[in-house]
Amino acid sequence: MLLMLFPAFTGCGKKQEEMTKVSYRLKWLFNASVAGDIYAGANGFFKKKGLEVEVKEGGPERDAIKELEMGHAQFGVASADQVIRAVSKGSPVVVLAQLFQANPLQWIYRPDENNIGRPEDIRGKVVGITFGGNDETIMRALLAKYGIKENEVTLFSVRYDYTPFYERKVALWPVYRNAQGIIIGDKLKKAGESAAFFDPDASGIRFVANSVITTEKIIKEHPETVVKFVSALMEAWNEALNPVNSDKAVEAIQKFDKDTPSDVIRRQLDITRQFMKPYEKTVFGAIDIAAWKQTESIMLDQNLIPAPVDMEKRLKTEYVRQ
Repeated sequence: MLLMLFPAFTGCGKKQEEMTKVSYRLKWLFNASVAGDIYAGANGFFKKKGLEVEVKEGGPERDAIKELEMGHAQFGVASADQVIRAVSKGSPVVVLAQLFQANPLQWIYRPDENNIGRPEDIRGKVVGITFGGNDETIMRALLAKYGIKENEVTLFSVRYDYTPFYERKVALWPVYRNAQGIIIGDKLKKAGESAAFFDPDASGIRFVANSVITTEKIIKEHPETVVKFVSALMEAWNEALNPVNSDKAVEAIQKFDKDTPSDVIRRQLDITRQFMKPYEKTVFGAIDIAAWKQTESIMLDQNLIPAPVDMEKRLKTEYVRQ
């Protein structure tokens, strides 16, 4: 069953109102990068809109797009490259809101040993990439943009083991600045070393990260549910990212991410805020059409999709005030 309606009752058995039950599959594990999603459920944002939302953890074995296609979820989170690949294969997926205004994927390096003041400084360096991952796509786009030939760098295949970076076998290692970037940076600091980050976004490579998605069918058959869901989610994210609510947000996150110390979660949340709402006037969730076009262009140039997909038609900008 796609969406279920069930009545809510008071303690005396009096019927109140029907709640719409939906499933929301995240892209990754519960941590600071999904603060607003956790906050929405913990503080009743969905319930106020008449929604009973099951927020499901993501991870490497989870695929929100497939779950949407199969009807196992009504909303989800996916990165732009996942969305574009899916659309290229005929998926009905559409984008409702863009969570990150700048991609948090960066490369950590030791500035005392490697001076990376500009993209061209990557020449001659050993650069870690996940072959087949979006960090490979971003790095190859950067190399092409700045005329750096592949034989002028050494691309090193990375895994979850950071040992090659710690042992200096790799000069630049891909990390999410708001997650592993903090943890690895702390370890370097404890070892008496400094850390810096190379940001492709600052060098003109605008590759969209995570966005909220659904399908054309859901929008057509349950338009009010879509409006309520997006509204509740945006309200929750805006409140969770407000610095005055940091304690409340950290507390909500730690109930799910028990292994990460609260001080680390707080720092992760602070940096996440910079990528999601860098300025007070930034409209959280606004879809950056130009960045989506560039992302599609990058994937097309690298033969990651066989033909243009005209992603602009899949961007439902009407759900978030631009």
